[in-house]
Amino acid sequence: MKNSFLSEFKNREYFNQCTSSDELEKLMNDKKIRAYIGFDCTAMSLHVGSLLQIMCLRLLQKHGHQPIILLGGGTTRIGDPSGKEETRKILSEKEIEKNIKNIEKAFKIFLKTKNSKTKPIFVNNYKWLGKLNYIKFLREIGKHFTINKMLSFDSIKLRLDREQSLSYMEFNYMILQAYDFLELSKTKNCLMQIGGSDQWGNIVNGVELIKRHSSKQVFGLTTPLITLASGSKMGKTEKGAVWLDKKLLSSYDYWQYWRNTDDRDVLRFLKMYTDLTLEKIEEIKNKDINQLKIILANECTKMLHGDKEAKLAEETAKKTFSERSTGVGLPVIEIKQSQINQSLDIVNLILLSNLESSKSEIRRIIKNKGVKINNSTIDDEKLIITSSLFDKAKSFRLSLGKKRHIKVELI
Repeated sequence: MKNSFLSEFKNREYFNQCTSSDELEKLMNDKKIRAYIGFDCTAMSLHVGSLLQIMCLRLLQKHGHQPIILLGGGTTRIGDPSGKEETRKILSEKEIEKNIKNIEKAFKIFLKTKNSKTKPIFVNNYKWLGKLNYIKFLREIGKHFTINKMLSFDSIKLRLDREQSLSYMEFNYMILQAYDFLELSKTKNCLMQIGGSDQWGNIVNGVELIKRHSSKQVFGLTTPLITLASGSKMGKTEKGAVWLDKKLLSSYDYWQYWRNTDDRDVLRFLKMYTDLTLEKIEEIKNKDINQLKIILANECTKMLHGDKEAKLAEETAKKTFSERSTGVGLPVIEIKQSQINQSLDIVNLILLSNLESSKSEIRRIIKNKGVKINNSTIDDEKLIITSSLFDKAKSFRLSLGKKRHIKVELI
């Protein structure tokens, strides 16, 4: 009998590999389980690149299972070498703790917290990793890991093959991740770890460590690494990361990110990143592609920012592109009169707005008539911003190309 969680997991294209698929299916048919995903806290917020893992946690809840969210207060102090070409910057303990608190807030938006049987359990691995006795750890845990096998994992092998430095600290990361799984197996009765396909080796290490320690069967499940149809990495744009935090990225910009999805990715992303049923997606799949993109943008934005913000973003986009108004919901940059008095020019205004970070690129866009203030094309890169450019509400719309817009307000 097929398990409903695993069946939907596969149908939504989340599935990559599983350590023992048949046994996991049987277990999840027999009872509700706890499963965990680990997140290192290297920034103030997670970005869209982590959204697939969050969707997996939501799916666990939907099918009555309980997610455990491991926030890596310990492992963030070391740095995961997976997919990295150089050693991560070491953060201070204060920075890590601040990041953990902020990231936890985001999970409470995406996940349901009222049902005691399915509400997320938050753990910080510094609680146990920070107390480890080095000699005891080497004797009890280190003996299960051979250097030969550790060198064979892609996260290590690729760095060494490219003759890039790999610190002893990073080399230990996979052992600590396996130990996390052992600890959660013992203290939280956690029976599964989910992670990206780049974590497969680390996850298998944990499964094998638990088997050696307790003869207990646990499971590893991985998702594919998501790349766009264009070949670029999920969650990055020319403006930077697509953050899951309104303080770092406005709801309008978040909506626009999904609205600008490549035509070839739309149906796949409706499955992966929305709560629409698979039956509903099948029903609407032949709609106009631009309608589908708006549905995708609304569903994704609603999940993070709420229905009201999603509708406002859609209305703002319609006004900005169709009616050419300033658009109430556009991101805002505030300019002081003192900056105007200092002869702020158009190039530096665009830099301040973060619409573009390169002066030479800005000049190229101006030359190609891609910069507008409200409806007027700007063709002079030396244009000085004066008070006369602002309307009665002391604002104007600044646009780069067809997709990048911001509201400039004079304060």
